[in-house]
Amino acid sequence: MDSNQDFENYQKAKKQVEEIKGFYSHLLSYVLVMLVLAGINIKYSPSHIWFFWPLLGWGLGLFFHAVKVFNWFPFLSKNWEEKKLQQFMDEEKNRSKKYE
Repeated sequence: MDSNQDFENYQKAKKQVEEIKGFYSHLLSYVLVMLVLAGINIKYSPSHIWFFWPLLGWGLGLFFHAVKVFNWFPFLSKNWEEKKLQQFMDEEKNRSKKYE
């Protein structure tokens, strides 16, 4: 059973590493594209700064990607609901044992 648990832990860790790699790839794309857009904006229409809007929009998406990958808000994670259900079931089981 221990090796099965080790394998599951390895799989979870591997998935987390892949998600982090995906985030950093997303971040690199964001930075490069924003630099190109800023360059185009400044060269061809410096009187009207428009590259700020894609910077803001994509940046918001990038922020939410980071929130998900780095689990900054644990109540939004995939297994938060499962953990809460288990907690409530355990509490109920302990309450019912008190009255037996």
